[in-house]
Order: sequence, then C-alpha cells, then structure tokens
Amino acid sequence: MECPVLADFRVMRAIHDHDELVALCGGDRLCLWAAQGLDGRGRAWVGEDGRALAVAGAGISMRDRIAVRGSAAATVPLVGEVMREVGPTYRPLGDRDLIGAIVDGVPELVKGKLFGWMESVPGMVVPEPAGNRVRWLSDADSADAAVLLDSVNPDSNAKPGVPGVECWAGIRDDGGRLVALAALAWSAPTVGLITGVAVHADVQGRGLGRAVCAFILAAALARHGSAALMVDQGNDAAERLYRKLGMGHRPIGAAFVP
Repeated sequence: MECPVLADFRVMRAIHDHDELVALCGGDRLCLWAAQGLDGRGRAWVGEDGRALAVAGAGISMRDRIAVRGSAAATVPLVGEVMREVGPTYRPLGDRDLIGAIVDGVPELVKGKLFGWMESVPGMVVPEPAGNRVRWLSDADSADAAVLLDSVNPDSNAKPGVPGVECWAGIRDDGGRLVALAALAWSAPTVGLITGVAVHADVQGRGLGRAVCAFILAAALARHGSAALMVDQGNDAAERLYRKLGMGHRPIGAAFVP
C-alpha cells in the first residue's frame, strides 16, 4: 500500500458563491469586507469540518489580507493551507486571540499591528449635525485633500487618485480652506469602509471630525447597508468619536510574513 502524499492532503474547500459565504460567516462584516463580493477581488475557503473560515482580498486598503474566523484548532491548519495557495503577501486579520494562535501554529508568520474594527450596529440612524457644512468633493479638490492628508494623516492608505478610493467628503472654512475630510474606499457590496479621515490642526475640537464622519457614515449605510473602519490601537480619541456615532468596537490583530 502506498503512503499518501502529504502535499495532497486538503483541509479546506473553496467557496465560490457569495450567498454561501454570507450563510457561513454568521454576519461577520470583517469577512464580508475581505470577500469584496467574491467578484474576482476576493476568494474564500471553509475548513472541511465547517469550523473555520478564511477570506482573502487582494489589494484592499493597500494590503493583501485574509480575514479569519473560527476555532483555533480548525483555523490554524486552514490558514497554513490558504497561505500556500495565495502567497506570502497576504496578511491574516482577525480576533486577537485567534491571530496569536495562528502565529504560534504557522511558523512563517509573526504578529503585526493591533487594531480596532469598528462597525455600524443594526438599525442605527446617524443624526445630521446642526449647521452641516459637509459636501462631496470633486477632482478639483484633490490637491487640497492631498495637502491636508499629508499634514494631518500622512499614513492614511486612502489618498486622492489611489485605486479603490470611491469618494471624498469634506468641509471648507469661511476662507475656502479645506479643513476636514473623509473617504469611502475599498467597500464591499454590503460593507462601506470609512477611511482617510483628517481634520486640520487649527480647527480640531470644534466638531468638524464628527460632522464629516457622520456624513460619510450615513452615506455608507445608504449605499451598502452597513459601515466599518479600522482604528489603530491607542488612538483613543478616534475610537471615542466613532463610539459616539453609535459604532461598535471589536479588538483585532494582524500577522504577516516578514
């Protein structure tokens, strides 16, 4: 009797149907966002026992990412096989304890940054701020948007002209200066991603960040039905702002191949 070849052993099954993914992920918007609708930008797999899910999205928020969910025992071998399938540029992303188990079980991976995944809650309504001066921006505003981002949020993945950035909203002061902005970018059909938030240092603390984020959040809900964003661990001011807008917080982490 011949011994089985280890490389032929499979612990996963590919998911090609978005409705099946929705049913399997239990409403996990991180996974739905990474899938990008399974329209060619995203791929998904489920462990053969159904206890783990991995969803790979290429070039979303400027990274190749793998959103993961499930038990550690089932997810670790699934991620190992998915990494062999998609390559080392992909970064697992998920609940922090699960990412820790994946790093321990997949030797090539190391721990990356800690984030908060913040998302809208079902049925939420975003009130329009009094005296709302937020407006959609056009291509003519791109140079001013780039200057504001470079001065306030230079590490933003969203910048004018970057592929995947869908639209910008902003506020100009009485002198015409662009002082606040935010974007929708790399959204999935049912998850609008908020990013590229910046408020000029001269006007911080005046509610302009809340106003522009509320505007873009309302747009995400109208277009996609739900909204989400990622906030860096330790950015307490941003987390407080999004909580005040009614968004929930989920601690997540990332791993990567150095």
